[in-house]
Amino acid sequence: MKHRSALIAFSTILMLAFSAACGLAAESDVITEQMRTRMRAEFSQQIADTDAVLEKDPQLVQAYSARGDARLFLGDFRGAVADFEKMIALDPKQDAPHWRLGIAYYFAGDFAKSARQFEKYHAYDGRDRENGIWKFLAQAKADGIAKARTQMLAYTRFDRDPFPSLYEMFARKKSPDDVLAEVEKKGLTTQAEVVFFANYYAGLIEDLLGNRARALELLAKAVASPAGRDARGGAGYMWQVARLHWERLRSEK
Repeated sequence: MKHRSALIAFSTILMLAFSAACGLAAESDVITEQMRTRMRAEFSQQIADTDAVLEKDPQLVQAYSARGDARLFLGDFRGAVADFEKMIALDPKQDAPHWRLGIAYYFAGDFAKSARQFEKYHAYDGRDRENGIWKFLAQAKADGIAKARTQMLAYTRFDRDPFPSLYEMFARKKSPDDVLAEVEKKGLTTQAEVVFFANYYAGLIEDLLGNRARALELLAKAVASPAGRDARGGAGYMWQVARLHWERLRSEK
């Protein structure tokens, strides 16, 4: 997603403050316990702060946005869905561009709703292949990989690296190793956000295909990357989402 909405600004500021307080962890640590504790405290405080705001003004869309983000990052997926849906109820113009609701639906297990939300976003922004990846991921969970591949969204306009290659990977035109090799061949390994997204989504396709060990390896690389953890805007937001994926996969037996 393009991650341009002003409604995620409050959460972005909070994530930056969290990163500055924690400092950089060694990549082998992925996430230190100190970071985990600070993160829980920061997002819990964000919920408390927005609760107080909403007591005074229960119609404030920005407060539901900020609380929904915090709930998502803490793993309260149903709570995040409720807040994001409330945003739309208060301001229906928020519906089509609300890719964050699609992510919340996905983690809550509402895969059909998730796929539909990303379809709405496609009508809003027909260039963003990251959105198409999420629509595929959700539909693959709802209807199976084969059907999801036959209904992948069509793109013709330019998009940022590494998403054109990643989208071809989900369409089974390239392998995860092909994508990672292409990042290196293009000289993009110095662009840490490109590497972060390449590792993250390569990890997701490996997970979808049942290659758990390889998926964990790639997701750990993504989560260990300060390019996502310390980034402004969308990469920072998606680092939190990558963390949720990594932690969920690690907890599965």
